[in-house]
Amino acid sequence: MTKRTTLTALLAAATLGLSAQKPMVAPAGGKAISDELIGIFFEDISSSADGGLYAELVQNGSFEYTPTERDGWGPATAWKIIRPGHSLGNLEICKTDGLHPNNPTYMRLHVERVREYYDYRGWKGYGLENTGFDGISVKGGQSYGFSAFMRNIGAAKQVRVALVVPQGWGKDPKLLAETTIDVSAADWQQYEASLTPSESAANAALQMLVLNTGDIDVDVVSLMPADTYKGHGLRRDLAEALADLKPKFMRFPGGCVVHGGGDGFWNTYRWKNTIGPRHQRKPLKNTWGYHQSMGLGYYEYFQMCEDMGMEPLPILPCGVSCQGANGGWSMKEQAQDVLPMSEMDEWVSEALDLIEWANGDPATSKWAKMRADAGHPAPFGLKYLGLGNEERISPEFEERFAYIYERVTKAHPEIVIVGTAGPGSHKGNPDYENGWRCAERLGVPILDEHYYEPREYFLKSRQYDSYPRDRKTKVYLGEYASKDKKLIDALAEGLYLLHVERNGDVVCMTSYAPLFARKGATNWNPDLIYFDNERPYLTCSYYVQQLFGLSSGQYYYGDCVRFEGDAAGVCQPVADSHYGQSVVLNTKTRRLFVKLCNASGEAKTADIDLSRFKGMKKEATKTVLSGQRDDENNYEAQPIAPRSETVKSQKRFKLQLEPYSFVMLEYAL
Repeated sequence: MTKRTTLTALLAAATLGLSAQKPMVAPAGGKAISDELIGIFFEDISSSADGGLYAELVQNGSFEYTPTERDGWGPATAWKIIRPGHSLGNLEICKTDGLHPNNPTYMRLHVERVREYYDYRGWKGYGLENTGFDGISVKGGQSYGFSAFMRNIGAAKQVRVALVVPQGWGKDPKLLAETTIDVSAADWQQYEASLTPSESAANAALQMLVLNTGDIDVDVVSLMPADTYKGHGLRRDLAEALADLKPKFMRFPGGCVVHGGGDGFWNTYRWKNTIGPRHQRKPLKNTWGYHQSMGLGYYEYFQMCEDMGMEPLPILPCGVSCQGANGGWSMKEQAQDVLPMSEMDEWVSEALDLIEWANGDPATSKWAKMRADAGHPAPFGLKYLGLGNEERISPEFEERFAYIYERVTKAHPEIVIVGTAGPGSHKGNPDYENGWRCAERLGVPILDEHYYEPREYFLKSRQYDSYPRDRKTKVYLGEYASKDKKLIDALAEGLYLLHVERNGDVVCMTSYAPLFARKGATNWNPDLIYFDNERPYLTCSYYVQQLFGLSSGQYYYGDCVRFEGDAAGVCQPVADSHYGQSVVLNTKTRRLFVKLCNASGEAKTADIDLSRFKGMKKEATKTVLSGQRDDENNYEAQPIAPRSETVKSQKRFKLQLEPYSFVMLEYAL
């Protein structure tokens, strides 16, 4: 008899009490592998941060969008003028005497007349309305924190703040929540209020209406849900989807975002501009052509890693532009901007100061004190630091990478540096060959490989089987994905990850890319998680990543499973077979995982022998991911999800795999 339950419930139950168990001794025959194989890579692509993981509901709250980022409607992107009762006034975008040099732009409201006698049932005043990111989604009965910096000019004024559902031209909006703020200070002051909508709405708007004549300045308008992930400003449902992957590390902030927008080095992502109070952060137009408010910055990234139990892996530039800058993604001829060597010490300091900010003592380090002042006096425990992101491995890059690498490792030998193997990390690619040569010459501990390929590559390639075992440099597969999001693509990736686990002595980390994509604002396909304002949509590949994230371990056993029909003694099918297996033991949690993938259209039978593992509990968990070959999860339908059940533990048995299926068995020892 079996007992069916949800995968989430089983995972939660399996976690309880594991920390109290003593680690076990691995049985003979296992190969030591990395237990950090599955991580995540966050890049602000496809509106992943503002309008996505960052829970802020107001778009362009600081009025800092550049002219090329503006939508052409209203006085500023996402804002429009409102004047119920036909009140009169005008708006002026100002930069003189702003709130902060990093945030100079603000809005001045000149209110000439508030027509009380032509009052639309209580709606009057002159002001602004913000509709967020394709509408503001709010939940009835939940609290939302409003804040704004305002500066009054002349007589004191009242500002009505309201959450509404617009009803169209000439109609009163539907009121969800409101408050009135008295503004009298002649210098910049932050005003705060709590709004609790009376009902849920998917297309709400935030209104600010000045109720008196005169002038008033407004900047850094914010509306944040009180209910965020662990109270740290992340949209709860999207953050929980990431936490459910059980990732061991997070690489951030890019990706090509690291190098800036290809407009020059002035536009490079600088981590120091993303820490400190929000109104002091410097926004940026990013590589993908849209605005980054930096509300989700380095402090939030590190806090997120701590909240989810991930190792942070920040990536810093090396004084060389992205290979896609200056209009070229061609692998043959790419324009590459480089900084003069005389300016490289600034970029060395960028790395050294980051390490101090993350790990230093606030009593002795000004950067660590900034971390403590932000609310985190304890060190973040930075272990990894990436230098460079898939730049073309030119002589200029090698010179600048070596300059930074040697100085950082001398100052902080405890930090594990991750280098780059360039774009398109395959044998025969000049960048790949140069990247490995450079890494081995310098003794770089880990090299980051990137490749996006059709599913056939992941179904057939077993490239890490042939990697030299005597290399001191390990592999981080930092970006990869099959070029579609059907079930067969997820199974191809799963089959490839089985091969990665088998080579977990060579490959130490992997992360699927890209991670997020917002509906209507997608720069790249496929992605692991799609989302709109209401919910995330988890792909087939997401569930494969989740199964591997849940089944990490320190030892791999390659001779416990044999597929019927294979030659006697053969435990691994040949490279073009569309099926495979992996057995991984986690000695810390005393868990054994058997993973089997069948990416073919025919059923397969596996002979499984687990007799070497002692102390197996009577029940095990069986999780199955299966469906039709071309099934996919999208905004319209989500037919694919794992199914879990409790089954009787067996040490020697046969297991039949459905066509197009992935099976994971989990045993407690």
